[in-house]
Amino acid sequence: MKTYDAVIVGAGPAGLTTAYTLAKAGRNVLVVEQDPAYVGGISRTVNYKDFLFDIGGHRFFSKSKEVVDLWNEILPNDFIERPRLSRIFYRGQFYSYPLKAFEALRKLGLVQSALCLASFALARAFPIRNPKNVHQWVRNQFGERLFRIFFKTYTEKVWGMGCDEISAEWAAQRIKGLDLGAAIMDALRRSLGRKKRGAVAKTLIESFRYPSRGPGMMWEACAAKIVKLGGEIRLDRRLVSLAYNERGRLWSVAVESGAGACETFSARHVVSSAPVRELIAALRPTALSRLHARELKYRDFLTVVLIGKRGADLPDNWIYIHDPNVKVGRVQNFRSWSLDLIPDQTSTCLGLEYFCFEGDSLWSANDANLIALAKEEIDRIGLMNPADVHDACVVRQKMAYPVYDETYLEHMKTIRAELALRYPNLHLVGRNGMHKYNNQDHAMMTGMLTAANIIAGETLYDVWQVNEDAEYSEAGAHGGEEALRSLRLVPKKAA
Repeated sequence: MKTYDAVIVGAGPAGLTTAYTLAKAGRNVLVVEQDPAYVGGISRTVNYKDFLFDIGGHRFFSKSKEVVDLWNEILPNDFIERPRLSRIFYRGQFYSYPLKAFEALRKLGLVQSALCLASFALARAFPIRNPKNVHQWVRNQFGERLFRIFFKTYTEKVWGMGCDEISAEWAAQRIKGLDLGAAIMDALRRSLGRKKRGAVAKTLIESFRYPSRGPGMMWEACAAKIVKLGGEIRLDRRLVSLAYNERGRLWSVAVESGAGACETFSARHVVSSAPVRELIAALRPTALSRLHARELKYRDFLTVVLIGKRGADLPDNWIYIHDPNVKVGRVQNFRSWSLDLIPDQTSTCLGLEYFCFEGDSLWSANDANLIALAKEEIDRIGLMNPADVHDACVVRQKMAYPVYDETYLEHMKTIRAELALRYPNLHLVGRNGMHKYNNQDHAMMTGMLTAANIIAGETLYDVWQVNEDAEYSEAGAHGGEEALRSLRLVPKKAA
């Protein structure tokens, strides 16, 4: 049986970044991926009759110099610069996002706007101490009225549960760096046509880079470079078991192909970006924390892609649908991401994203019914005439988002404690691998730091601090370098 320095489970951004960094250092790596055709995980680019589209939209923007340098290294000549244009659809009207103050005042009306500001003032004067859930956290930051207008409906569509059930941890990660005062000042600046100097929260960026043929272009190039460096990538391989030999400190990794063929590999390190629930289920002997892993939840989603005759220009990259009268949560406009995604250069290609749980009525609906629903809802929103749609398809994505419910932190605490104690050479990376809502650049950073730890033969960096510290995630142009230094642990000898 061949022994690898590292077997990486999952060929998404975190897994491929880990493999590439290790391969560049001369380490013998193998990547196993369940998907039979694509690398990139949720950052892949799907090809349907030469129409290319994302599974969700993936902006290439980071304030970590290391991540940006790696993007440029892997894909040096294929980035385009795109303006960031998005809107919110609420009660039959479109609102610019980020907000434009005068537009929002006009559309909400002076009375509603005054009530929103009064609600914000009240929340700041009488905050909820130690907010436990999204409702309380957002109410403290923006006020109850703005929470109900611009957060509640969309958030509950995404997660399939009430905002009182979602941990405040999620809001702290996803909305950090943006407060109402900053948003109002930014909105006034935009309304007056002035540019902001200095650092800006990710939520408010005005442009981003994007591979001309979609994010999958990045990860296909990364996979090719890994192979060129001597690494191996095997698609259509489902993880069956991970057995650890404590005496030899070696892993036995068993996988199964779609055709049912079994393969076993030996590895000094295992790096997993697989969902924690699946990883723990695969451990042999059975993990003590298996019952905790079973309680971890995931949100799935599907995209209904409508292809049709181009009508009025739609400049948005995507539109958030806050209207509770339709099921769609967000609409992607792939033409606005890159014209190279549209083979005939003239068609409109919209992706309607529906958030669901595997097995529920949306997930289980047949494609024809989902396409009919999407046509009806896109007509109701007013973005496309159903009569102009000449083709469509449906793409389902399991376990797209780890769920931040009220209990996940305690479950993850128990799981992490066991893994650290029993399996020092098992490393968790990425969004599902760590059950953390990381962006693509954060997922890559976890892979880079994990690879650095493996190469050094000791824990130099605390990977779990990635996307925990606002100074890290919102650092300046050279903030990535400073972030790496801030993540370095005190060597045991100096402790």
